[in-house]
Order: sequence, then C-alpha cells, then structure tokens
Amino acid sequence: MALESTAKVVLGCVAFSIFWVLAVFPSVPFMPVGRTAGSLLGAMLMVLFRVMTPEQAYAAIDLPILGLLFGTMVVSIFLERADMFQYLGSMLSWKSRGSKDLLFRVCLVSAVASALFTNDTTCVVLTEFILKVARQNNLPPQPFLLALASSSNIGSSATPIGNPQNLVIAVTSGISFGSFLFGIFPAMIVGVITNTCILLCYFWKHLSVDKERDQESAGGQDVVVADDEVTSHRFTPARMSRANSVNGDADYMNEPIRRSDSMSRSKSYNSEGDRDIQVAIRSVRASSMSQEMVEVSTHIFDGDEKEKPLEEEVVKQKKWKVLAWKTAVYLTTLGMLVSLLMGLNMSWTAITAALVLLALDFTDAQACLEKVSYSLLIFFCGMFITVDGFNRTGIPNALWELVEPHARIDSAKGIALLAVVILVLSNVASNVPTVLLLGTRVAASAGAISPASEKKAWLILAWVSTVAGNLTLLGSAANLIVCEQARRAQFHGYNLTFWSHLRFGVPSTIIVTAIGLIIVVSY
Repeated sequence: MALESTAKVVLGCVAFSIFWVLAVFPSVPFMPVGRTAGSLLGAMLMVLFRVMTPEQAYAAIDLPILGLLFGTMVVSIFLERADMFQYLGSMLSWKSRGSKDLLFRVCLVSAVASALFTNDTTCVVLTEFILKVARQNNLPPQPFLLALASSSNIGSSATPIGNPQNLVIAVTSGISFGSFLFGIFPAMIVGVITNTCILLCYFWKHLSVDKERDQESAGGQDVVVADDEVTSHRFTPARMSRANSVNGDADYMNEPIRRSDSMSRSKSYNSEGDRDIQVAIRSVRASSMSQEMVEVSTHIFDGDEKEKPLEEEVVKQKKWKVLAWKTAVYLTTLGMLVSLLMGLNMSWTAITAALVLLALDFTDAQACLEKVSYSLLIFFCGMFITVDGFNRTGIPNALWELVEPHARIDSAKGIALLAVVILVLSNVASNVPTVLLLGTRVAASAGAISPASEKKAWLILAWVSTVAGNLTLLGSAANLIVCEQARRAQFHGYNLTFWSHLRFGVPSTIIVTAIGLIIVVSY
C-alpha cells in the first residue's frame, strides 16, 4: 500500500498521536480526559481531517469483537454475584502451609481465573482479598501483588476470552476456541510455573522471615481481626432494649403486690383475725398475679414455638432458591465454555449465555447491565476507527516492509526479531493497538510461507503481546488495576511503584516470553 497524500499522512499522524498520548497517559495535564474520550477524539479527528469517510469509520467498528466483549462482561458479573470469585479467594488461604505455598496458590488461581473470566476482572476482585491475607499473616504485600498481576497476564493468554487482544486475534484470524486453547495452553502452564519460580527466587528472603518473630516485632501495631469475629462481638440496640423491657415488665407485674403491701402496712390491726385476713388477701392476690404471669409467659412461649418452624421454613426456601440460582449460573457458564470448545460462533455464544443469565435472574436487568463497562466498549469503537485511519495513511505498511524481510517466522532469528518488535510496540502503543496494526501483516507474511505458518504467527502474536504486559507497570491494564486497587484498599493499602514492578518485570518478561515462544513455535 502506497503512502497517501502528504496532508493526509500528516493529519492522520496527528490524530493517531493524540489518541496514543491519551491512551497511554490518560491523565496528562493539558487534557486529562481519559482513554475513552481520547479514543473518540482520535476517531473524530480522522473523519474531520478527511483521512477516512464516515462510512469507512462505521465499517471499521468490529461488531463481533464488541459482542464477545459484552457477553463475557455480563457472564463475569453474574459469576461475581454467584460468589465464584469468593470461592476462588477462599482457595488461597484454605489449609495454607506458609508464605511460599500461598504465593504459589496466588499464581495458580489468578492464572486459571484470568483464562476463564479475563485478567482485568480477576485483578479487580482478588487484589483486596490478597492484601488482607498477606497482612493477616504478617507477610509483605509486594510479592503477592506482583504474582497476581503477572500471573493474570500470563494466564489470560491461553483463551480468546482471557483479554481484549486475544478477542481481536480470535475473531480476525478465525481460529477456533479449541485450537487457540491447545496452541497456547502448554506455554501458559510453563510460563506460570517459570514466573512463580522467578518470584520465589526474587523474594525468597522476604518470604522466609519467621512469622512469630514478625508478630513480636509488631507488638505495638494493630492486630488485624477477621470480619466475622468483629461481627460476633458487636452489641445491638435491640438486644439492650429487649433486656430493659423484660425487667420493666417484671417490675410492672410486681407493682400491685407492693402497693397492697404498703396499704396493709398503713393500717392498724386491732385483732389477730384482721391480720390473718389481710395476710390471706395478700397471698391470694400474689398467687393470682403469679398465675397470670405464668399464663402470659406460656402464651408467648407457645407463640414463639409456632413461629419458629415458619421462620425456619422460609430460611430453607431462600437457601434452596439461592442454591438453584447459583447452580444455574455455573451450568450456563459451563455450557458457554463447552460451546466455545465445540467451535460455535464465539460472539453469539457469549451473548446467548448473557441473555440466558439475565432471563434466569427473574428481575429487572437494568441493575446488572449498569455494571457493564460501556466506557471500554466505546473505547474499542474509537480505537477501531483511529487505528484503521492510521493504517490508511500507509505509514504502518511502509514501516512493516522495512522489518518484514528480517522478521519472518521461518527462522529463529526472524522469530526473535518479531518478538522484540511486538514486545516494544505493546509497551509503547499498548497491546490492542499493536495487534490491530501488526496482525494482518504478520499473518500475511507467514501465510506466504505455508498455511500452517499463518496460524502459528497469530499464536505468536497472542503470546508475546500478552506477556509483554508484564514488562512495565503501564504495559497492561491489569497491572494498573492491581496498583490502584492496592493503593485505595481500606486498612490494607499498599503502594506498588513503577520501579519496584520494573525490577521484577524485565527479567520475568524476557525469560517467560522466550520459553513460551519455544513451545508455541514447536506446536
């Protein structure tokens, strides 16, 4: 593709540069509008600068990708409501055998969860829980936060629904869910294990500190108490008022007796018989009042006994309804995964699963649909238009023609150079735009070698662009989510800095990418 006119090239570069700055640095001082508004601004400028027509802009929006993204977000919302992520969090601390065992569990659980529910969702729901577990065990949060972020990125590479760039690759290439899974899953498993070993080596001294010594040294610090323990020792006004009312009733019931006693004492008795009569009257009154109290208490006790079975029956019915609803959510999700493995259309399969869950909820769907990240969907629409407009300038194709002869996947040197290009671009321009810019070009170059090489090129692009997110803190949205969630966590806050992530991210990314490439290429 030849270069367009100089005006279109310059204006297209300006529009794409604005999009890139706002996408990579969403809070720049001169225009802190965020990624979503930045992508829409880039798309609008592409049309206003006449780099592309409005019809071409509409055609650039990939509806199957948006449908798949929307469906998976709705399914993830229902899984969170069904306590799926709470169960995953419980697996981290269940019968844990120490800090190293906990680190391994964090890596494994986050990788598997990301492959099924996207890396962003996994990081959102597990960050604060992992912080709490680390604090309660007097462990440094940094290795566990890095384990969550890095393992989530690596684990998400295994499936098309693991992250946005894999969605783009699966829909654009036409690779089935099963082929994608079997092509990258072995590399993902080895990558997670390798990443865990690097974490253990890097933080071995921090994880080997004796827990009892930590507790002694932290003698002046506040002790973290579990939520259920706090709740069980909480006094309620209802309990206090009920105790007062019981005492008040008893005093009220005894008041006539005290009044009769005072009246009887105020009189002078002239005979022994009068005193006997007064004593008899008081005894009769006391016995009658005690009998009334017994009858009242018996009536109340019988009422409570009759109400208890009804309350227990209502509780049982609610439990069964909740259990049936959770089972329906899990079975629907399992059916979606099976359908994807069978090779059915991924977008419509995810949308169908989402609609089934909305129907089974038997409530107004507005509350659930409000939790969908529409800003992400709009960001994708703007990004599709902006990247397509930049492609129309001819600059990406001209740059690729310079690199392509040296980055062919029929040699180890070419694969290494291609991996470096993807790695750098994914951290400079973000991974999804990198896939949109390079995807079809890399596939066409590999397709000229053999049809099997084209599929292999797509898988290489998926693996490297995903693992590249571990290089820097800005390389992946999942990293930023972990950083922000940890910083804002109440009572357990921790600041994961750019440099602390970089010191671990550089060696981990290079080693994991290289080992995974060997496995993916040999597939």
